[in-house]
Amino acid sequence: MTPPPMPRDPRLSAVGPNAEQIEYWNETSGPRWVAVQARLDAQISPFGLLAMEAARIRGGERILDVGCGTGQSTLQLAERVGARGAVLGIDVSHVMLARARERAAQGDFAQVRFTNADAQTHRFEPRAFDLVYSRFGVMFFADPRAAFSNLREALAPGGRLAFVCWQALEKNAWMRDPLDAIARHIALPPPPAPLAPGPFAFADAKRLRTLLAAAGFEHIAIEAVDRALHIAGGGPLGDAVTFLLEVGPAAAALREAGFEKRGSVAAALREVLREHLTPSGVIMDAAAWIVSAERAA
Repeated sequence: MTPPPMPRDPRLSAVGPNAEQIEYWNETSGPRWVAVQARLDAQISPFGLLAMEAARIRGGERILDVGCGTGQSTLQLAERVGARGAVLGIDVSHVMLARARERAAQGDFAQVRFTNADAQTHRFEPRAFDLVYSRFGVMFFADPRAAFSNLREALAPGGRLAFVCWQALEKNAWMRDPLDAIARHIALPPPPAPLAPGPFAFADAKRLRTLLAAAGFEHIAIEAVDRALHIAGGGPLGDAVTFLLEVGPAAAALREAGFEKRGSVAAALREVLREHLTPSGVIMDAAAWIVSAERAA
């Protein structure tokens, strides 16, 4: 018997302080991330699991998964809290949430819900969660202090925060080297301002610690994790090239340069990735922060 579809809430409009991000994750990146969902999950899941370990998850807990995307992290959290627990996945992208709901409906996940909303401004039930978690989903707020303050109010007394985010671009060879390679063929867009929303918004650990403290968190721990990353989750060289043409900084640069440059960009990516090809796929260095904290009283 086909399981009933998960209930859907009203679609989020591209308004408010994060309107640009809402539009971007629905019109530009959302469909691309859905298309490469399996490869993307395989690539970044190891980092997400490290953040789950830091979160000290217990059975029966209530968890908010911020920027849950296509739902893998939400379902992993649900497995950890069990049937007595509850997990709410929140994301601005209704496109990715549609896939997340499909995945949840394929399994026994009655404790899972999803909502299409902006975690910076959404009115959560106060003190409703034991843990706020995120796998690379908290770097895109227009006002991160306001966002983390809002998330803090959603935590019960003694509630915890745990997430993973990228360190600086120069420490992430898997993004840096492809950009350097394609720069010989297309003009790269100017780098974003250091504090602008984006994958490297929290590259500065000192700034991140200050933000979290100002938002009402204490016992803040920021651990550097440097490890090998399997581009597109492993597999042949062509898969890795196709993946980087669709998501990440190189893909963003290609979109600005124009589709007619795809051939030369693909060739440049193939050349640089071939240097890192192993029997297990293309493996390059990556660097992230594993962050944990507690709600201050």
